[in-house]
Amino acid sequence: MRDMKKILITILFLVAISFAISFTFFNTERGVSLFAQIDDESVVREVDEQSTIIVENLPQSSLSHALLERIKTSWPWYVTRASGLTAGFLLIILMLSGTGFITGSTFRFLEPITAWATHRALGIALGLSILVHLTTLYLDEFVDFDIKSLLIPFVSDLRPVELFGFPVGSLYVAFGIFALYVFLLVIVTSLLWIEKKPRTWKAIHILSYVGVLFVFVHALYLGTDLTQGVLRYIWIGGGVLVTIVTLQRLWRVKTV
Repeated sequence: MRDMKKILITILFLVAISFAISFTFFNTERGVSLFAQIDDESVVREVDEQSTIIVENLPQSSLSHALLERIKTSWPWYVTRASGLTAGFLLIILMLSGTGFITGSTFRFLEPITAWATHRALGIALGLSILVHLTTLYLDEFVDFDIKSLLIPFVSDLRPVELFGFPVGSLYVAFGIFALYVFLLVIVTSLLWIEKKPRTWKAIHILSYVGVLFVFVHALYLGTDLTQGVLRYIWIGGGVLVTIVTLQRLWRVKTV
């Protein structure tokens, strides 16, 4: 059983991260690409509207060499985007499956033992994705994130926000940090207390709904791939779906 869980965790994580990287690496909707300015004399551009790559000859160095040099400095940003997308969509699936335990909808697709193992695997994969997201943000040379700004709310000055005319700092980054601590607590207690302290674990697990709200806003306003286009609508749709199943769960608890 343990071997099956390890295999499931590995598959979920690799498939999710591979999908996210493949999408972000060649995404043209943002108008920002790896195929941007290569040097002062030659350019490789992408045409956003048609998603067409136009290549001009490089007089001094090969295209492959130029791109490899570009990758050396750009890879943390792409992995940050990929891991963020992975974590976000894993979270939606995790919330839907978890809520489905209460409403019974999850068991329409999976047997109880398999459903619990899958839910646990999704949680661990989420934790790994968050860890990768934080690590590559720290390594990125173009975005100024140090340990403090990654772990302490409102320290970062990325996209500061004003509420009712009052500056509140980088609110959306702070939401991401709040979510980090919420899910760190949920994941750790799920691994350690689900059998030993079920009541305490259940009470803490409810915080997941607060955490998913933080993540939703954080990703919607800071996610490079969620600023517009299909993924933005999918993300909003996922948030609406989680809201609906959450209300169904509350109604079920109230009426049962």
